[in-house]
Amino acid sequence: MSAARMLTGDRPTGRLHLGHYVGSIANRVRLHQRYDSFFIIADLHMLTTRNTREDIERATDNAREMVTDVLAAGVEPDRATFYLQSAIPEVGDLNTLLQNLVTVPRLERVPSIKEMARDAGKDEVPYGLLGYPVLQAADILCVRAQVVPVGKDNAAHVEVTREIARRFNHLYGEVFPVPELVPAETPTLVGTDGRAKMSKSRGNAIGLADDAATVRRKVRGMYTDPNRVRADVPGTVEGNPVFAYHDVFNPDRARVAELKERYRAGRVGDVAVKEELADAINRFLDPIRERRARVEADPGLVDRLIVEGTERTRAEVRSTLVEVRRAMGLTAVYQRVRRRAERTRRAAATPS
Repeated sequence: MSAARMLTGDRPTGRLHLGHYVGSIANRVRLHQRYDSFFIIADLHMLTTRNTREDIERATDNAREMVTDVLAAGVEPDRATFYLQSAIPEVGDLNTLLQNLVTVPRLERVPSIKEMARDAGKDEVPYGLLGYPVLQAADILCVRAQVVPVGKDNAAHVEVTREIARRFNHLYGEVFPVPELVPAETPTLVGTDGRAKMSKSRGNAIGLADDAATVRRKVRGMYTDPNRVRADVPGTVEGNPVFAYHDVFNPDRARVAELKERYRAGRVGDVAVKEELADAINRFLDPIRERRARVEADPGLVDRLIVEGTERTRAEVRSTLVEVRRAMGLTAVYQRVRRRAERTRRAAATPS
């Protein structure tokens, strides 16, 4: 392994949105030029909360859309390795070996596990969801990534990976780099409903693939100050999703400051503030739309990237697994048994 590596990715559960962009994609776009970058299509992780036949069948189209979104966001196809997690069974082998290096109480302390179960409508945490951080550790360590850009939800998962890597290296020798977490400048983005983070499942998201009219419609319906019944009533800026989005997506800082001042004084209405926000988001999305059009103009590009990336990644994971088994001494166990069996066979075949 020569160049330093980055591992990041998403579950193929639907199109990506602005929350994904600020949470991790912006970092991916920035970092992928500096690192040998692996982008996982985490369909095995998807099974922890979505595992019907219909969910699995939809994963094919969702995977293609996800890769298209990432390329449209600015990741260059010749600087990224996209791969399908379920097509690399050796990741499961590594997961089996790593799961004995972490305890159940430690996994139960990961805050997002119960949240993920609740969001999926599950009363109890499935075994696979409890072990989600261990499989994620296998994902990261199987390509020996040194950098992992993640959103707030996955920060605790990466810390589990760091602990597992250190424990493995202590027990068996230096095999894995201890990956560094790269946090986002904006950890989370509240949804358009103002009640929770932006999420595909909650229907409160603005998608990276949304057209200008859809963005404008969603922004017009955004939650704002509920106590403001008229434009001349002073409004609250703090905690107001409309202004939170202005802070992130409107580069005209002076104009945003002016809008906040006028809003607090009751000198601008919600409609006007939302119209300016819709304009700002559409300006932000316009370059993404242009790149998307170029990606979609080559109908075979995304499938080709996934297949070639999966083949390359599987070769890397096989190499890692050989080193892991050798470091643990597992390879020698079978070799010793085989040598004894061969000696016994030869002895039986030798005339007395």
